[in-house]
Amino acid sequence: MAEPTAGQHIARGVCRHLRSLDFVTVEELVPAPGLRVDVMGLGPKGEIWIIECKSGRADFQADRKWQGYLEWSDRFFWAVGGDFPVDLLPPATGLILADRHDAEIVRMSPETPLAPARRKVMTRTFARHAALRLQAMRDPGVSASAPWA
Repeated sequence: MAEPTAGQHIARGVCRHLRSLDFVTVEELVPAPGLRVDVMGLGPKGEIWIIECKSGRADFQADRKWQGYLEWSDRFFWAVGGDFPVDLLPPATGLILADRHDAEIVRMSPETPLAPARRKVMTRTFARHAALRLQAMRDPGVSASAPWA
């Protein structure tokens, strides 16, 4: 098995921290064709957060899709390591500092509540994605990839 990348270490810390806030998470979720978010969190009240993990300046500057994620969540965050130049990140977004062990929300994202119909779609997408991942872990003959991904 390959060594996790820096971005995967950041995602792990983010997922651990969100779990401490009573969120459940799925990594690499496809909310719509052509989009793949690093971490999606589902909160205890049904809130949906998207977190994009960036390992460095080049990784951030190469990301041309992040604004397309805003319409799929209640809150949007960047998660970066402690040495990331955070002044590059848009100030109207959330900020999480993370490592492979844990994370801390440094700047809360503004809330832009999803419409009820969109929330229903995203909650269903989250549940189906998580179930596919679990089924693939238990049965190696099942693809963990969603057919719509």
